[in-house]
Amino acid sequence: MARYRGPVVKLMRREGLNLFLKNSHTLHKEKSSLEKRKYPPGLPPKKKGKITEYGAQLREKQKVKRAYGVLEKQFRRYFEEAAHTPGIPGENLLQFLERRLDNVLYRMGFAVTRRQARNFVAHRHILVNGHRVDICSYRVNVGDKIEIREKFQKSPFIEENIKLAQAINRTASWVSVDYSKFSGEVTSLPTREHIDIPVKEQVIVELYSK
Repeated sequence: MARYRGPVVKLMRREGLNLFLKNSHTLHKEKSSLEKRKYPPGLPPKKKGKITEYGAQLREKQKVKRAYGVLEKQFRRYFEEAAHTPGIPGENLLQFLERRLDNVLYRMGFAVTRRQARNFVAHRHILVNGHRVDICSYRVNVGDKIEIREKFQKSPFIEENIKLAQAINRTASWVSVDYSKFSGEVTSLPTREHIDIPVKEQVIVELYSK
């Protein structure tokens, strides 16, 4: 399973915003890093260059890819499907990404980052409608029930994550969660209003439509 294994703060510095790629325990550190070094990784630029149209399009695409943890080949497949699905291609793209199983776990509060949720899925700790699923890109549908395997419910990771989710009330509105039963359900499909990443999806559509 291909995935990025390098430093994630470097990715956030490159995009110039917090993509929530690290957990809350290190949030203050990454915020400080982003505030102190407001320039991409590497030597500080001597002069701020002009961003081209292609450069702006590329940054929007990279921002979304890195936030959801997908690589180029997979991202392009998502776009091609979104472009051939009825509706607005950019919004379809974001909805497909939101419906990934690893993202749903993150939205439910069972994981503090999408990367951590991906590990939970890959290690077969997650059940969907009673069946074990170890594919992070599995696409959920309305009515799907997501559960934490019984053997993993006592994990300190799960206990900490649930406490944090309850404290800050960060569960997405398109899912319902019962933390006492370590389960949740997809109550509706996510819409554009549910996407909290500051992205101009139409710019991505223009990039791939050339």
